[in-house]
Amino acid sequence: MTFPPSAMMLRLLAPLACTALAACDVSVPATGVHGALSHAAPTGGNNLAIAESSSAIRASVHAATVAHASAARATTGAAARPAPFGSYLRPYAATSLWNARPVNPAFGTFVIPKSSYSPTVASGAYSTGVFLASATDKPMTIVGPGSTATHTVGVADPDSTGNRVITIPRWPAGVLPASGTDGHADIVDPETKIIHSFWQLKQKDGRWTAALYSWSKLSGLGWGDPAHYYQGARAVGIPASAGLIRKHEIKDGLATYPHALAMSLTKNGLANGVSSPAYIFPATSADNTAAANTGAIPQGALLMLPPGFDSSAITNPDLKKIVETLKLYGAYVVDYNTGTPFVIYAENDAGFNLMPNGWDNQVAIQLDLIRAQLRQVTSVQGWIDGNGNTATAAIKAQQNMNILSMRGPWSRQSGTGAASYDTLEQRLVFEPASSKTVHVNTSNAGLTRVSWALPQPGAHVELSVSATGGATLRLQVRSNGVITQETRDLANGQSQRFVWPANAKLTLTATGGTGGASSVKALLVKSP
Repeated sequence: MTFPPSAMMLRLLAPLACTALAACDVSVPATGVHGALSHAAPTGGNNLAIAESSSAIRASVHAATVAHASAARATTGAAARPAPFGSYLRPYAATSLWNARPVNPAFGTFVIPKSSYSPTVASGAYSTGVFLASATDKPMTIVGPGSTATHTVGVADPDSTGNRVITIPRWPAGVLPASGTDGHADIVDPETKIIHSFWQLKQKDGRWTAALYSWSKLSGLGWGDPAHYYQGARAVGIPASAGLIRKHEIKDGLATYPHALAMSLTKNGLANGVSSPAYIFPATSADNTAAANTGAIPQGALLMLPPGFDSSAITNPDLKKIVETLKLYGAYVVDYNTGTPFVIYAENDAGFNLMPNGWDNQVAIQLDLIRAQLRQVTSVQGWIDGNGNTATAAIKAQQNMNILSMRGPWSRQSGTGAASYDTLEQRLVFEPASSKTVHVNTSNAGLTRVSWALPQPGAHVELSVSATGGATLRLQVRSNGVITQETRDLANGQSQRFVWPANAKLTLTATGGTGGASSVKALLVKSP
């Protein structure tokens, strides 16, 4: 992924090189040897076989996560009473691409190559737990790596393009990060309906630390949008829990999982960002190591098994359910791994293990049959949402979302009031002031970095403002150093339409109201 060359982002780029659940993955060798190799810079405890590492994680999480386990058990086998969309057990909207299925997909021809290890479906050290907060849980403060008793470092936050101390309002007692170096953990707060996603979460000297934090809406789409482009700890900017095989789904009596799955590929399967894009819709980011890829599949791609795939060749019942899911919903490529043709992820503490008695050559052969037949979906006739309704228009609209963020840096031009970016509200918030305060952002940081979302030169766009307390927003657009558009000061509910130029650079001027707190945000979208 690309970031502005700030000191903070130079620090952020290093962790994002390995944000995959499998970026440091533990995988089963294709040779059939019962053992595993971890990704770069392994430490002794990471060199465990999947069965061994996942068993250790399951035992620890089971003992520590009472609320999580109880919520999952309450619905196990309750296929007749599915949880509502946008909940802990069934995240995201019915129209989310995680919950929607394609109609008459067309397929590409690229075949995922073999690599060092066998394909796998895995929980354990490089998957994640999904922890449910309750109304009575206490707040928790998370600081960045390197924090000491006398010096506090912030956590990298891609949305605010800075490092900050994170306070989560409700922190479950049983939070247990995955034991691998990625240290994933996702925390679901049903009160705020937010998924808090962490990378390299750990406890040190009585404090929680993390290298990266992002958040997303539990009832949202499960993918970043062009403005709030990074919403979780995976490389594509989504929570580590998105697309997981969940514990309560494994023995629910259904023939398929009720959503698309999350998958990683290794370097010889992924596109390099030069000859083909490193990521495509719905992904809003990709690993910053994409240039080393030698394959053809971009992150964000939907992979499926063709309808004609012979499921009778799959004798393992747990794998057969995955096969039927890959034929109906597919799996989205959300990260890279080292040396494994594909990895599909299961929730930690789920007890999912295709080889519970050690290496199983028949299962490995069946996994390789899947590898050889998986294909990228290149087009679809339409979409059906999670409720069984046509969702083609709704999903098409997801490709034309807001491209303007109110993230900083902002500098005060006049007045005395302070202003700050509120990531949860996606607004610039002004402190109360007796006179108008003007803040300016000339950095162009608010314009989306998402390549597929940018308007083409000559397209019509519309800026619409949402403000409180009398705040206003003005937008100036430059193309190659020349001003091509400058709006008036737009108040709440006002909008202005204009033509998008080539090489657009934005300057935002926000003016706070008087007499009380005020705030402003805006939508900038392509218009007919």
